[in-house]
Formats: sequence, structure tokens, C-alpha cells
Amino acid sequence: QLQKDLEEVKELLTNATRKRVRDVLVAEKQKLELEIKNQPPPKPKDVAEEEKSSLGGYTVKINNYGWDQSDKFVKIYISLNGVQKLPAENVQVNFTERSFDLLVKNLNGKNYTMTFNNLLKPISVEGSSRKIKTDMILVMCRKKREEKWDCLTQVEKESKEKEKAAYDTTDPSEGLMNILKKMYAEGDDEMKRTINKAWVESREKQYKGDIPMDI
Repeated sequence: QLQKDLEEVKELLTNATRKRVRDVLVAEKQKLELEIKNQPPPKPKDVAEEEKSSLGGYTVKINNYGWDQSDKFVKIYISLNGVQKLPAENVQVNFTERSFDLLVKNLNGKNYTMTFNNLLKPISVEGSSRKIKTDMILVMCRKKREEKWDCLTQVEKESKEKEKAAYDTTDPSEGLMNILKKMYAEGDDEMKRTINKAWVESREKQYKGDIPMDI
């Protein structure tokens, strides 16, 4: 808009003959040129925002999946009804050596995402891929070394090790106590009543001398 004003002022200036009019037009021309010069350059559209706005709908995080493995691949199965009807470019998977993320765009008006970070072992980015099947996506992570994975991520492994350490003890009664504590913490009211009753009966037997104290 400012540029158009400037062009019009220049045109008037070429036709103006009276000094006073010319002075006013020159001043206006300089003012417009300064305004145009000081205008901020148009901001480039943020690529991520552009990608986001092009998605439309709303995004759902996928939490349910199944997995298995062969000597060469770890395979993750994600069920999504009707995914086979989408254009192939709407199903994108980005791999790194220790992660992958899945983006499914515009499936029944929704977008779906899934991210796995800190995979248990390194994978080959070039050798990994995804396959679209009926109502399912299969993510194929190519193992860098042909060895068995106990779980998918490092976090899962650490969680399993902590759980195992809680019960893996040289004292059998201590291990049993840990299991009972876990059952009590996670159980419903009926379970808690049952454990309490068993505990009271056990203590009573100890006091009566029916069973050794160290059991």
C-alpha cells in the first residue's frame, strides 16, 4: 500500500509546477520512502507451524501396540482402522539410531503420533522401514547387531531390573514380604482385608510357637 502511495506522489511530482506544491510532494515522498525503508521484512513462515496447520483436525497419541522380533528386525504393530485407504505419504516414520517417530495424517479427520526414544539397542536407519497393511502399520526396525532384545527401550529395561531387584533377595521371607507389600498396595479392599487377616493369623501362630519366628 505504501509503495502505491509513493508511486502516485512521484507521478504528481512530475506534473507539479508550483514550488509550494512541489515542496509538499517532495516532503511526502521522503516520508513515504522512510516508512517503506523502516518496514520489517516479511517473516518467513515457520516450517513446523506450517506443517502443523496443514495437518488440520486434532492429534491423538498412540499408546497401544504389539511387538516381536526376528534375528534381523524388531517389529512394532500399530492397529489403526482404515489406514490402508490413506495416500502413502500420509504415513511417515522418521528413524534415528536409537529412536523413531510415527506420524499418520488425516485419518478420519484425526492425526496420530507415536514416539519411541532410547531404543534398547542401536538400529540401522537405512535398513528400517514401515509397511501399511489392512487396519495396521508395521514399523520394521533393522537391528545393527543380530541379537535378542529383552524389551523395546532402555527405560523398560531399567524398570524391569528395579522390579526384579525388589524380589530377588537371598532371604526368602524378605522376598515374600515384598510381594505381599506390592499386592497390598495395588489390591482392592477385598485383597487388603485378605492380606491383613493372613498377617494377623500368621503373627498369632508365631506368638503361640506353632511356627519358627524366622519364617
